[in-house]
Amino acid sequence: MSAPFDFHQFQAMTPLDGTTVWAYLFDRYADRITVKRRQPALHNLARIFTATFKLANEVGFRAMNLRDLCGETGLSMGGLYGYIGSKDQLAEMIEDVVRHATHEVPRMFAAVADPRDRLEALIRASIYVSEILQPWFYFVFMDSRVLPAAQRATARQSELHVQALFAGVVAQVPGLRADPQLLAAHLLATFQDWYVKRWKYRAADIGPDRFADSAVGMMRASLAAWSTPCAAGGDALSAPGRSAPA
Repeated sequence: MSAPFDFHQFQAMTPLDGTTVWAYLFDRYADRITVKRRQPALHNLARIFTATFKLANEVGFRAMNLRDLCGETGLSMGGLYGYIGSKDQLAEMIEDVVRHATHEVPRMFAAVADPRDRLEALIRASIYVSEILQPWFYFVFMDSRVLPAAQRATARQSELHVQALFAGVVAQVPGLRADPQLLAAHLLATFQDWYVKRWKYRAADIGPDRFADSAVGMMRASLAAWSTPCAAGGDALSAPGRSAPA
């Protein structure tokens, strides 16, 4: 699918959603999950991760423990160990879902020829997938700092990978006079604000389509501005029509 598309259309094509995510985890970690009956396992995975997000928001991931998780889910400690062996494994699985979703999105639009249209598709899809999996994205953004060093590094590398993909598309815009990496960083910060501060947009009655339309408009206006020839000697990231300080 090429841009533009709306949230409803994206829901029909997304690689992961609030239902398929449990099947993804069950299949991905089949060697770790000892419960082999698929439907009960999917049901319990939903209970475990929903409870994790609730506890992480209420007391913080660092403070919660597996006994708290047992109390919230109603599972015994033995039942919980059928799915995860530690908090670190739990966090690893959450980070893996976010990484998988964000890495799959660019592949969905690789055939879109015009880089501006491909950027629009990537922006819309990034906002929409973070809406569908908001608790997962929020957890990685807020709680990755308390994870073991190896997992923190993985989360950071995943973000840098996505930024590099955006920058690669930005760099293909003809006549662009700006730093693609910096513009890509701005784009990522825009949709991070969407899933981290959902309360702000909910209070203003702004849904994912309206937010995506605004983000895409900002992207297209910025690319048009930075593609305008600057004054002689001007800096590539100076405002259009303004020369860099002498």
